[in-house]
Amino acid sequence: MKPSTIVIKLGSSSLVNPDTKEPRLSIMSKMVETVATLKRQGHKVVIVSSGGVAMGMNAMRLDTKPSEISEIQAIAAIGQGRLISKWDMLFQEYELEIAQILLTRNDILNWKQYRNAKNTICELLKMGVTPIVNENDTLSISEIEFGDNDTLSGVTAALIEADYLFLLTDVDCLYTNDPRVDPEAKPIITVNMDSKINPLKDVNTSSGSGSTVGTGGMKTKLIAADLATKAGVMTLVMRSEQPNNVSRIIDYIDTQVFKDLQSDEEVAVLNDLSLPLHTKFLPIDNDLKLENRQFWLLHGLVSKGSIIIDKEIYQNIVEENSENENSDGAFSIDYQGGLPASGIIDIQDNFHELDCVNLKVGRRLSNGELDPDFPLKTVGRARCNYTSTELNKIKGINRGESVTNFLGYSGSDSDEMSEAQKQQQTPKLSKEQTPENKSISKLADGLHECCIASRENLAFIPV
Repeated sequence: MKPSTIVIKLGSSSLVNPDTKEPRLSIMSKMVETVATLKRQGHKVVIVSSGGVAMGMNAMRLDTKPSEISEIQAIAAIGQGRLISKWDMLFQEYELEIAQILLTRNDILNWKQYRNAKNTICELLKMGVTPIVNENDTLSISEIEFGDNDTLSGVTAALIEADYLFLLTDVDCLYTNDPRVDPEAKPIITVNMDSKINPLKDVNTSSGSGSTVGTGGMKTKLIAADLATKAGVMTLVMRSEQPNNVSRIIDYIDTQVFKDLQSDEEVAVLNDLSLPLHTKFLPIDNDLKLENRQFWLLHGLVSKGSIIIDKEIYQNIVEENSENENSDGAFSIDYQGGLPASGIIDIQDNFHELDCVNLKVGRRLSNGELDPDFPLKTVGRARCNYTSTELNKIKGINRGESVTNFLGYSGSDSDEMSEAQKQQQTPKLSKEQTPENKSISKLADGLHECCIASRENLAFIPV
């Protein structure tokens, strides 16, 4: 077995009894024992742990979760300390160190912060420490929260480029329907996320959390699987009562015996090997997987609006990328390496410069306006060099036309562009040019002449 980086997520229903709100120390103990075993085998492990709010409810003897945000945050503040102290107590039995990491989306909205979060977790793993990640429920608000720890675990697995993400829950695996209400529901053992056809089109995922202390359910686990597999992370759903099966399942996956088996055939194989039911979500092909920055743009940021571009510009960008993709996976496209203003049909919502926006493909009418009858399709995201107000003034301008003629200036520099890049992209003044002429724009006739989003601030959904 080769050493791997493994993210294991445990939900509130696995860590806290939904009726008594008491911690399930037996499962936590088994989890710690599993981590100790995995570490002895050379693996690196990160735990994404729910349960802060539930333990706070137990401490304050509350039967139901409060409805007011301030109350929930106060309960989380009480419970989070108890949760991490129990983890620390159990890990100390194996003389293993842990580190607490509390995140919200606000902590990774900046690319430098995103990289710093990655570097911190990876450094802890190098030190032999087990990071325990949770959403910072004490501070998070709806605009910056992940919403549930399934999503957080998917983002964490992609962030550190993990090999495996295990979502431990109160059901065996993914079923065609909720097995608690449908006795005819059948298990789904392997899901190919690289398939062009929706592999889950016949699966009912409408049910929410199965307990009074959780926030997720199977639907959020599918979201986490989608996030992680797009970053090349094998994702698995399995029952939490026996976390020691994690190591055995990794051994089983390494054999590749499950390939080309139907679900009922694989169930028989698992029974023969005395392995528990589980669902594997196979990662997408390496050629299509998202690099760290593309993942951050698509899934780490909060979209503030949308830019609608025409199909021709989108196809040009995709074709240019497939023909000229750089070794680092970045997009190599025309128009000075970015998205041109000529391709914009319309703008949705209000946003500021360098905000994240969705990119949608629409159809342009003969008068240049957006066809309201054409269904819009989201194809990616971008961080804009202009505000929505500015874009409404320059949308559709022809290539070669100067943005300064419309705005009186060029636009914003990327906040992450190096000084060397800026100097290289800023034209030198000729003898005829004066400092006054130069001050009319930040980069007159430079990178942002017709560039709405520079290459490093574009990311497209794999197709």
